[in-house]
Amino acid sequence: MSASTHWLATASAQAVLERGGNAFDAAVAAAFVLHVVEPHLNGPGGDLVAIFQTADAAAPTVLMGQGPAPAGATIDHYRGEGLELVPGAGGLAAAVPGAVDAWLLLLRDHGTWELTDVLAYAIGYARDGHPLVAGAAATIARVAELFRNDWPTSAALWMPDGEPPAPGAVVRNPAYAAVLDALVHASCTVRDDGPVGRAARIDAARREWKTGIVAHEASAFLAQPHVHSGGGSHAAVITADDFAGFDAGYEQAVTREFRGRTIAKAGAWTQGPALLQTLGLLEPLADDLLDPSQEAGAHTILEAQKLAYADRDGWFGDDDVDLDALLAADYLDERRALITPAASAEFRPGALPGRTAHRPPLRTSYDAPTVGTGEPTVARSGETRGDTCHLDVIDRWGNIVSATPSGGWLQSSPTVPALGFCLGTRLQMTWLEPGHPSSLVPGRRPRTTLTPTLVLRDGTPEFAIGSPGGDQQDQWQLLALLRIIVGGYSPQQAIDAPALHTTSLPESFWPRTWTPAGAVVEDRLGDALISGLERRGHVVTRVGDWTLGRVSAVGRDAATGVLWSAANPRGMQGYAAGR
Repeated sequence: MSASTHWLATASAQAVLERGGNAFDAAVAAAFVLHVVEPHLNGPGGDLVAIFQTADAAAPTVLMGQGPAPAGATIDHYRGEGLELVPGAGGLAAAVPGAVDAWLLLLRDHGTWELTDVLAYAIGYARDGHPLVAGAAATIARVAELFRNDWPTSAALWMPDGEPPAPGAVVRNPAYAAVLDALVHASCTVRDDGPVGRAARIDAARREWKTGIVAHEASAFLAQPHVHSGGGSHAAVITADDFAGFDAGYEQAVTREFRGRTIAKAGAWTQGPALLQTLGLLEPLADDLLDPSQEAGAHTILEAQKLAYADRDGWFGDDDVDLDALLAADYLDERRALITPAASAEFRPGALPGRTAHRPPLRTSYDAPTVGTGEPTVARSGETRGDTCHLDVIDRWGNIVSATPSGGWLQSSPTVPALGFCLGTRLQMTWLEPGHPSSLVPGRRPRTTLTPTLVLRDGTPEFAIGSPGGDQQDQWQLLALLRIIVGGYSPQQAIDAPALHTTSLPESFWPRTWTPAGAVVEDRLGDALISGLERRGHVVTRVGDWTLGRVSAVGRDAATGVLWSAANPRGMQGYAAGR
């Protein structure tokens, strides 16, 4: 079974499974297709977080594909450039790209196919073309003036006729096809036909990515000053040495029990543990308070999330984060007692013994020219600007993977002409105030929003689930988890059901503003529920019937052993498949 945010990625994953590949072969093939067919949502210059479990493993594993800040990315340098925030667009916001190395590492260690076969799908779509989805066309149209006036290499790739392409137009990216061909050619220098040779071939491709044309062309091109969000012109600081110094890797998952399941997430360098904390706050409450389709439940869920995300912004980062304390029962009891019948408009991180939580700048607006965009996600107003990508795969042997690739959006920074893609902007999640786990520090990973989930029952994976959506990723997943685990919904029913989320948190993306007591809701929740939230003090934004939530999932029915998959219908782009 396969599910993803684009039908061509799902189809490619399913084709691999049909030809005897395992879940990891399929996931990597689909991921490289996503680079091509959802270029406004992810790219090879971006990053990823995945969580997986092999059929013979006793516990899940996190695949870490988040590159760190370059060696030259210091607070002093950015302040010296006249900045008080890391830009949301432009080369100064680029962390070291981590996605490609991570996918190749996963393929080497857990896949079975050769690199040339796995990349054939993406190379075909890049070289021969694919129909441009409406979201990508709209994104190009939105930044067309920026491309024409300031980023001419992006205009050359995405507007070759001088105008934004129409939805459905067949677009090609021969430069990126050539980059992938170069990885395949590098792998072919190893002649051993056995499994040792296969691993060496993939490692040869990894070396090519980190030390070859990609590293040198990207760093040299972005060293030329170019326009960033905020309107200033700056040179990037990333170098070829930064590329060469990064290795993707594996980490132990963080887990918490909830209503008979084990929920597994990545560590506090992601926002994942905030979902575990939210579940801990909600677990002992009555079932109706965990039902987002009831007023009391919707209110309680929003309030619990505000507390968890305040702790995210107060404590999380690529540092020594005391998750045991943040997830401890007595700490959660204290936090839960803060939930009242009225909506909170405060930023309330918790206190840990002898330590004080970081309090980031809390801005409700930011006066600066808008150039490009941050992560293409749902705005505070609820206006949909697209999303990140997500994919899930489970195979006949019991291997399962949930992955959220992102970054390197076509509007992130100027296209590197020799490569056919740009670098990402993940450093915008760091602060230019020192002393916080999420402060900008060379070699430190930005605290990412990417947060896939694996759910286990009695130690066995039951389903993989995830969503695009920046700060909303776990908020939307939470609704599906509660509806499946507590409400008894089928996975597809849970994904289809009306959604909501809080915006009463500092956004992870430039310009990092917040809406105190803000809540964004789908109208399908009903007038009575929405009016009830407003009476409780929530600042509600209605966004239509089918606008929030981008969840997909795959899993295995514990009672029957039958596999299932489910995908988001909103936008008519996600797809689930299997047999």
